[in-house]
Amino acid sequence: MSLTLEVVPIEKPESLNFILGQSHFIKTVEDLHEALVTAVPGIKFGLAFCEASGKSLVRWSGTDEALIELARQNALALSAGHTFIVFLGEGFYPINVLNTVKMVPEVARIFCATANPTQVIVAETEQGRGILGVIDGELTKGIEGEEDIAWRKGFLRMIGYKL
Repeated sequence: MSLTLEVVPIEKPESLNFILGQSHFIKTVEDLHEALVTAVPGIKFGLAFCEASGKSLVRWSGTDEALIELARQNALALSAGHTFIVFLGEGFYPINVLNTVKMVPEVARIFCATANPTQVIVAETEQGRGILGVIDGELTKGIEGEEDIAWRKGFLRMIGYKL
């Protein structure tokens, strides 16, 4: 039995957020779509899902053609069974939909939810491909000090996430 590892970068505009996860059923596409539009009316997103049996296609849905295409291309690059990726439009963030996504019955795990540059570590055997994990953002540069704490608290209040 052979095993190869590959680093697959998520290709996207710098400012876009995405959610990368794993589920267990073709129904995921429709259920994630319904969950997202119910959680945030008017949300712009593209969703793609790597089917793991049968035709083994990239299944897709969404509300924005450019985001749908971005999701399809990244899902195809990953080609890892039962993987899904959701790209959120400008002004939409994982914090607003992540718990909703996690509550979809088919969702088994979330690998990441980020706007950071991301690399996905993919393993391949004769049977297929699977995600081992992700590299989300940069190497840690140190421990925050008092000035950094003040900045963090100020920033969260400035953008309306804390009172």
